[in-house]
Amino acid sequence: MTRDEAIAILELPREQAIEAILKLAEKALKYDLAQHDPGPTAPSGMIPPYLKPTCEKSRKKPGRPAGHPGSCRTQPTQIDETIAHELCQCPECGTPVNRPVRVHRRVIEDIPPIEPRVTEHIVNGYWCSTCKKIVTAKVTEAMPNANIGLRLVVFTAWLHYLVGVSVDNIVSMLSVLSSVKISAGGLTHAWNTLARHLWYGYEAIGQSAAKSAVLHADETGWRLNGVTHWLWCFTTKSICYYVITKSRGSPVVKQVLGLMFKGILICDFWGAYNKISTLATQRCFFHLFTELVKVDKHNSSQGWKAFRKKLSRLMKDAIHLSENKEISTQHRDRLIVRLHVRLDEMIAEQYEDKDAKRLIKRLKRHKNELFTFLQHSDVSPYNNHAEQQMRKAVLCRKVSQQNRSESGAVTQAVLMTLFRTAELQNQNPVEAVLAAAKATIEFRKPNMPEFKLAA
Repeated sequence: MTRDEAIAILELPREQAIEAILKLAEKALKYDLAQHDPGPTAPSGMIPPYLKPTCEKSRKKPGRPAGHPGSCRTQPTQIDETIAHELCQCPECGTPVNRPVRVHRRVIEDIPPIEPRVTEHIVNGYWCSTCKKIVTAKVTEAMPNANIGLRLVVFTAWLHYLVGVSVDNIVSMLSVLSSVKISAGGLTHAWNTLARHLWYGYEAIGQSAAKSAVLHADETGWRLNGVTHWLWCFTTKSICYYVITKSRGSPVVKQVLGLMFKGILICDFWGAYNKISTLATQRCFFHLFTELVKVDKHNSSQGWKAFRKKLSRLMKDAIHLSENKEISTQHRDRLIVRLHVRLDEMIAEQYEDKDAKRLIKRLKRHKNELFTFLQHSDVSPYNNHAEQQMRKAVLCRKVSQQNRSESGAVTQAVLMTLFRTAELQNQNPVEAVLAAAKATIEFRKPNMPEFKLAA
């Protein structure tokens, strides 16, 4: 606003001047809010760092407590080479020196220059009088009809599908570190062939998930050539099974777990999990706590605050009971019954607040699936394990922009499943998948399915 415009407003009649000033104040307030909260449509979608409040410094001194034994890198058990460093003269003044007066040792770990190893395989053919054909020994160092080594294919697949390195960056890394020249298309074709050879192992992991005693399940959005699809994760403490599908509905759950899952399913409140029968189900408490925080941002009514306090206290009491290992079994059973009574009383009450009514419907629908973790010590009230398995896939999603074809999506699911399962079993993922691929090439017939997504 200019000085002349301000004078013009002051010369208006009193009521008109007040109205003009209020409009300007409203515009200024909106502008100020927009600057402090740009919203998701802003380029970064975040509050600029210079506008964020300063965090309080931690009072805890960094490092281990006083008197605690120190920690350092573990010394290697094997020395591959020993180099003696000697001097004939002082490096500072040039004075000749005779013999060393002391010796100290430094152990340094490093990687040597990586040179590609090219091997020529001479495959002899022999006539089998029983089979009436020429037979040859299986070459397990590469996939059939391929001139790229299997270890290179598995290592680059691990970089892409689990670590999240883009295909172009992998091509650059190979050319710089080992002078291996390969195209992005050659890599993706090799990964697709690798996934086809490992399909039987992938199916075996899916069958193990369907037969597990305790299973976590979760899903997130995925893109296939720009079209919305869904990435599903079914995981235990030792296996992780990924599926990419067109649907987010119950047919996917039925296809993976069947109509009757004979274990305990830990999941969120998504309706697709309601369509199968289970031995027991545990709904994630974290999603309920998140819902309470979300409603707090737009609802501050007294009715909502009273309901929120009661529900939050009920869930926290249940969590504290599960963590208390000192009480007797009889006392514990009485407290569990009391928690169910408190839940029934909460559901039976009448609420005027619309958010409270909405959550009461959810609690009524799942009232028998909230306290399962109190009856089973190996069941968690949170679905954190599935969320953690989704994290690696989500990081890959940010880098790769998902998939461009159905065969690429199936390849993604197969290789992520095998690599992540090996990690959960405390195995070297590259060596584990490499051994599985060699075994498949040597002992299985090349009868691989067509890679298409489930409905």
